[in-house]
Amino acid sequence: HAGTREKLRELLRAGKMESREVELDVSEHQNPVVEVFSNSGLDQMGFDMSQLQNLFGAGQRKKKRKVRIPEALELLAQEEAAKLIDVLQLRQRWDKNEALWAALQNDNSPLGKARQNAFWLNKGPWSVLDENKSFLPTELAGIKIPSQKPESGNFYPSGVSKQAIETWMQSLSPTDKEQAQWFFTVIRSGTDGKFKIVKYSDEYKPELEKLAALLRQAAASTDNASLRKFLTLRADACLSNDYLPSDFAWMDLDSPVDITIGPYETYNDEWFGYKAAFEAYVSIRDQKETNKLNFFGQHMQELEDHLPIDAKYRNPKVGALAPMVVVNEVYGAGDGNMGVQTAAYNLPNDERIISQRGSKRIMLRNVQEAKFQSTLTPIAKIVLRPDAQKDLDFDSFFTHILAHEITHGLGPHLTKVGGKESTPRQDLKDAYATIEEAKADITGLWALSYMMQQGQLQGSLGQGETAERKLFSTFLASGFRTLHFGLTDAHARGMAIQMNFLLDKGGFVSHGDGTFGVDLKKIKPAVSELDRELLTIEATGDYARAKDWMRKYVVIRPDVQKALDKMKKTVPNDIRPIFRTAEELLRAK
Repeated sequence: HAGTREKLRELLRAGKMESREVELDVSEHQNPVVEVFSNSGLDQMGFDMSQLQNLFGAGQRKKKRKVRIPEALELLAQEEAAKLIDVLQLRQRWDKNEALWAALQNDNSPLGKARQNAFWLNKGPWSVLDENKSFLPTELAGIKIPSQKPESGNFYPSGVSKQAIETWMQSLSPTDKEQAQWFFTVIRSGTDGKFKIVKYSDEYKPELEKLAALLRQAAASTDNASLRKFLTLRADACLSNDYLPSDFAWMDLDSPVDITIGPYETYNDEWFGYKAAFEAYVSIRDQKETNKLNFFGQHMQELEDHLPIDAKYRNPKVGALAPMVVVNEVYGAGDGNMGVQTAAYNLPNDERIISQRGSKRIMLRNVQEAKFQSTLTPIAKIVLRPDAQKDLDFDSFFTHILAHEITHGLGPHLTKVGGKESTPRQDLKDAYATIEEAKADITGLWALSYMMQQGQLQGSLGQGETAERKLFSTFLASGFRTLHFGLTDAHARGMAIQMNFLLDKGGFVSHGDGTFGVDLKKIKPAVSELDRELLTIEATGDYARAKDWMRKYVVIRPDVQKALDKMKKTVPNDIRPIFRTAEELLRAK
């Protein structure tokens, strides 16, 4: 109840519960649900979370994690801020999303509830897992619903063409062009009919003013200096549209309660990949696991120096040691809780920070464990032959996700095209997200193979043929998990490139019956060759080559489709987080 929450807040703020702890149940699963904890947009909007839990949550094992009461208060304040992120995410994906969501909530019949559930999972009326096709009627409550999700999202004026926007951008002065292509602006039509650049701080002013106030409230609740600094600067950014200082503060964040909140990923801008979508993650840091992973930071420059690319494209000085953090997620919102659940992320995307500091990797361990148990294990029983199924290995799976995030920070980040300085993101436009995800995947695989050969992973993944077979077989099975979602997502398109290329080179082998294997003699040179191609495309800003590669490799071939067809009947698409209410969290003791 709201009264219970306020009473607890008063006690907490008065310091009367400082020494107490609450226990968080972090579930271990054998089913497609992760139960993570706090208020959720779903149960606040009328969904019966207990029914969903009963439907999907049988057979869970739970382990306890203790959190001090003041940290629980920090979580509560941050979760309330995160709820605003859902509102902004809906608006950014489509200009009629909010009106449609309101209309859907008027129908509480079984069909109406099912539509609400599907809408909230996808943050709109288009299924992420079905090539962004609509699952609603062509018109509902007077709102016409496109059969396909608009690729422009709500970042550009409705009814205009991509070519018109691109032509206009090319006509701008360098300064205006940079702003038009910047992460934190939208393009709108002015009263004079001409396009204009609008800052996020103006476009979303009412919501961002509320968000800033909540972030300041959360900052006032914590005695952790780094968290207080980040939340305060992030509140400033909501109003100023300058996210750089708060992004640097986020890089330095060192707190038991870990938060990522604001506009980050650009996947929703399918026209150009320029515009950042709002997202939020509130998590509890797993310091023990974090300490295990920090050794990778010691090898960043060494990996850069040995990348399979022309030496002139290597960075002679990789940014200062970037932090790597393992957390257990307790809340996700906006782009952070939509469709296929994020298992790790690598931020920020601002090249100014990456060139100086690298980027920060956040690993959602409880999400990763659930994905491995609920989806990858049954997939391996379908796509790998019995003698290879023993090679499926969680440590290889987990460590490759880490390597994927690390290698977003390796390779080219600045380019020079026609004598002008630019970035791969700007040069490759709509192809960038796909090429970058493929690059991070395959560079991560290359890096782990390299480190195995150097004996640097003996204390974790091991060394020698058995360790390599586990690494590559697990990556092969994981590829089918990604392709299971269809080709609408940049990660899936990137995986299609890898799967088809490695099959063509013989590193992966199709047995013709829907099962696949690894040829250890061919896989390593094939990985290096693919990595060289993708890194060179980014280094040269070669948009035409990127598009040619996508046309050739972003397809599902018959042998792969045979395996995917088998998976449809028995393998869950993904896990589904369920967030317990804040009252339950605070009463957990």
